[in-house]
Amino acid sequence: MKNIQIYKAEKYSTDEYVEVKANIYKTYDSFMESDAYVTSLSFEQEPEFEEGADSSAISQYPLEDVLDKYYVAVNDFYENLNDGSSNTCYLEFSGASIENIENLLQIVGKHVYNGEEEMDGETYIKLIIE
Repeated sequence: MKNIQIYKAEKYSTDEYVEVKANIYKTYDSFMESDAYVTSLSFEQEPEFEEGADSSAISQYPLEDVLDKYYVAVNDFYENLNDGSSNTCYLEFSGASIENIENLLQIVGKHVYNGEEEMDGETYIKLIIE
């Protein structure tokens, strides 16, 4: 994932969302039946890191590792924007606390990918954020 940027969705201008901090919105999550904090990001997948092999889909990794690291979930896939016609992907992320989203926003402008790490003679996949 590279060229990670904040995406300000039009829906954030509706009454369903309240901006509580720059680029962080509070909304009611009907699935969780509680308030949630959300933000949206855009990014480019990197085929050289085995991302975006299928241009119509967002690769599971490193996205899954980002979700795990920051305790967030994908809340909206923006299907109308992620139609395979562009290298740029758009996702809305949701967290139970504002801190989850604040921490996630630290990857904006960074390069995020999975790399290999050797430990005790074993090779492991590691999330790398530069």
